[in-house]
Amino acid sequence: MSQFRSSLLNLPPVVKNLIIINVLVLLATMVIGDRFGFSMDNLFALHQPASEYFRPHQFITHMFMHGGIGHLFFNMFALFMFGRVLEEVWGPKRFLLYYMITGLGAAALHTFVGWLDYSSMKDAANAFANTPSPDLMLQFIRDHMGPVKPWVTDFVNNWAENPSNAFDRQKAIAMVNQMITENINVPTIGASGAVFGILLAFGMLFPNTELMLLFPPIPIKAKYFVIGYGAIELFMGVQQQSGDNIAHFAHLGGMLFGFILIKYWQKNSNRFY
Repeated sequence: MSQFRSSLLNLPPVVKNLIIINVLVLLATMVIGDRFGFSMDNLFALHQPASEYFRPHQFITHMFMHGGIGHLFFNMFALFMFGRVLEEVWGPKRFLLYYMITGLGAAALHTFVGWLDYSSMKDAANAFANTPSPDLMLQFIRDHMGPVKPWVTDFVNNWAENPSNAFDRQKAIAMVNQMITENINVPTIGASGAVFGILLAFGMLFPNTELMLLFPPIPIKAKYFVIGYGAIELFMGVQQQSGDNIAHFAHLGGMLFGFILIKYWQKNSNRFY
């Protein structure tokens, strides 16, 4: 216990201050919430540019917000475990630069993929509005929103009894547009993009260092851990797993920009094992 306490006190400055800032922001979010006429998520979480809540500063502020204690703990634990090693190798300035660039890169890729999804949804919604039908509505939801909710199924079944009903057709168009609005208003928060950049950096600088997994409890070299984790995130992102509330392409963005930055620095860097 004394060794753990000592390691906390002896954290390098950037890692220590990042952990403190993230903890304080979560506490502020829990205390303030929506009590003073504004939402912390609407102001500081990252939104798609098409959202009414989007503000440019969110590319930075979302990195310091978290959805709860569990979300915060896993990100800060990874920062504590791997970030302190990188900061000792690179120094505070370079580590902070790396952390911010990977976090911004994660947000950039996430936003770009979100824009592609939004454009596809708008095109599909416009096509649906031209020829609305119960089958097309279900197809739109399956393609862009995931599983169909029971109340939507009930509406579609009732509409299917009289597909030419003008009221149901207009209601269906309004429902599809509302689904798009709700989708682009979903906020993104967390330091995960920068944390994945840190994992990537650790795997590149210390590729043969063995890490002990929790599930299953087996040792694995850092380079294989990073490659495996990246492959899983790519698979989950491409599959568009709906409902898991995880920004998979933000994680990949952190790793991608981290890889590019390390390669750029490589000529002036030592190689570590």
